[in-house]
Amino acid sequence: MELIFIRHGQGEHTLAIPNSLHVKNPSLTAKRIRQAKLLRGKFTLTEEDIIFISPLRRTLETALIWSLDVDCRKIVSPLVSPRIFPFHPNGKTLPCDIVINLQTIKKEYPNLEIDMNVSPDLWSGGINTMPEIDFNIIVQEFIANLKSLNKDKIYIVSHDGTITAYRQFISGRSLSRKDFPDETGWFQINVDL
Repeated sequence: MELIFIRHGQGEHTLAIPNSLHVKNPSLTAKRIRQAKLLRGKFTLTEEDIIFISPLRRTLETALIWSLDVDCRKIVSPLVSPRIFPFHPNGKTLPCDIVINLQTIKKEYPNLEIDMNVSPDLWSGGINTMPEIDFNIIVQEFIANLKSLNKDKIYIVSHDGTITAYRQFISGRSLSRKDFPDETGWFQINVDL
């Protein structure tokens, strides 16, 4: 099975760092909306495809722009929400990385599926500051669930730290912030079935 991780487009929270990191639930910038549209040329979606999406506005917007007019499965999951990378035991979740409330997602994005195979705690806290040992267990379970979908490929729209943390776990290689994908950048990795 091939996992294709795609980083969201540029969010408003990156325009005036560090102060902009305190913006809650930032959207994509106009420039990155155009960038998200370019994903259509890189990855042509069909109705058979599945996209897992982090429950933050910038990832939801990226996935919805990319998949416009394609009736594929779009599943919102906190298992691909922001992740501090490299992990810091005393790290704090910044306002720009707070997971959107589950009720808000259901109300504002009624056509998206909700990943209900996760603990309610993950819907309120996400994986951002989860201890490494717990994160590794979550990743193993998530990949096992993905394999059970019996797809050759699955798309995941997420965040630079999350993508790099998953890549490190799956590959067994030590990675750094230098390995972060660019905005709407992507990374493919095969997972044995």
